[in-house]
Amino acid sequence: MTEYDAVVIGAGHNGLVCAAYLAKKGRRVLIAEAAEIVGGASITREFAAGYSVSACAHLLYQFHPGIARDLELEKHGLELASDDLATIALASDGHYRRFSGSVVTGNGLTQKDISGFAAFHEQMTRYAKLLAKVAGRRPPKLIESDWHDKLNLAKIGLDIRRLGRDDMRELLRIGAINLFDVLNEKFTDELLKGALSVDGVLGAHMGPRSPNTVLAYLYRHLGDGFGTSGPAIPRGGMGSVTMALAAAARAEGVEIRNRTPVTKILCSAGRTTGVKLGSGETVEAGLVVSNADPKTTFETLVGFPELEAGFSRRVHNIRARGTTAKLHLALDGMPEFTGIDAIDSGARLVVAPDLAYVERAFDPAKYGEFSPAPIMEITIPSVHDETLAPAGKHVLSAVVQFAPYELKAGWDASKKSFENTILATLSQYAPGIRDQIVASEVLTPWDIEQQFRIRGGHWHHCEFSLDQFMMMRPAFGATQYYTPIDGLYLCGAGAHPGGGVMGLAGRNAANEIVKREKTT
Repeated sequence: MTEYDAVVIGAGHNGLVCAAYLAKKGRRVLIAEAAEIVGGASITREFAAGYSVSACAHLLYQFHPGIARDLELEKHGLELASDDLATIALASDGHYRRFSGSVVTGNGLTQKDISGFAAFHEQMTRYAKLLAKVAGRRPPKLIESDWHDKLNLAKIGLDIRRLGRDDMRELLRIGAINLFDVLNEKFTDELLKGALSVDGVLGAHMGPRSPNTVLAYLYRHLGDGFGTSGPAIPRGGMGSVTMALAAAARAEGVEIRNRTPVTKILCSAGRTTGVKLGSGETVEAGLVVSNADPKTTFETLVGFPELEAGFSRRVHNIRARGTTAKLHLALDGMPEFTGIDAIDSGARLVVAPDLAYVERAFDPAKYGEFSPAPIMEITIPSVHDETLAPAGKHVLSAVVQFAPYELKAGWDASKKSFENTILATLSQYAPGIRDQIVASEVLTPWDIEQQFRIRGGHWHHCEFSLDQFMMMRPAFGATQYYTPIDGLYLCGAGAHPGGGVMGLAGRNAANEIVKREKTT
């Protein structure tokens, strides 16, 4: 029996960040990680001999620069192979659209759409900066009289007011509506609109006509609010980010145990007393911080008998329907995308020909079927990082939607058919790619649940929507990182501000724990 001040469940990036910040404040911290390596869904692994890939998350969109500075991640080995990547909307006829910052180019674009995109990007960046401020603070509750909440709510109101009258009105108008209507209002080019809509639905159970997609679009662009102008590829894959975080945590005195699953959060008289491990060992701690998804935390690790019935019902009703799959290809050469110059092969490539295509891709997921014509976000990270593949060879990584966790026909019977569907779609834009494939791997939401222990295979632990956002994330009674069990906190993607390799949920949770535990 070993005693610590805090046990963090899971060595995903938020768990590592939270543990490092707690240790910096003098806490003795243990991270218990079930997998053989740290990283959660942000790992790099070999999926074919000589070919390695970022297994789940594959681009660094939103990682907070303040966390990188505080934890000195460069000193601990973090290096970017490429940053500020352009986005290219692929077209089967080669007439693609290229986005870089506020500039869009492509044959056939009208000057109205070019200038309209610049104005749209600048406006969305202003809104993203506002959301970035909100993401870095404790979300305020609206029904209690805590002065911290009143102050944070006042800050949000002041930040919105500072946008100016026109931007404030527009944000209030579009904030909760669908991206389909907003993009149709502003642009005429179908390929441009289709590509932009991807950022409102990627990783979510939503099509562009769904409410909350404008909010999701802004959330995806939080990195713009932090000062970046495009996604980045870490050298060594996404696993290098979490390896650097682990090194930083250890440097602060955190103990990390791999192959150490937690099977039970121990509670007595409404307070946590520690955890029970898969080995049978009990670890005592006055604080337990869960980086696991909320459903796993409360249903499995705590258990509903320890919780009030109304809260248990709210947890049960958290929406976490994974619809995102991942494709990995080992290739014996550089794939040739129609119309794309070699210099742009390392960009973020998007398959989303128009808004209607994206909405049609979502429709089958409502009924338990995968899309016969999916949307994709594609990267070839080996263009920038030669360590991921043998010399002259390449790896392709693609996020694919829509593929529902609860597939009506079952994934065992349908996985090969789904892979063929993905490759058929990909071949429309890179005609010779099938002949270049050395090995392939598809991860369905069911595979993601099994491999990364995420309930429902949902990348963000629960859906990103107004009723699961800020002071309501993940559910009433488990907001602001603390829970109905005294001493038990959340620090993962299911807490504010949400998913993505950002680190703010972990940092915010640590700061809140330090403040709260001083006063209780």
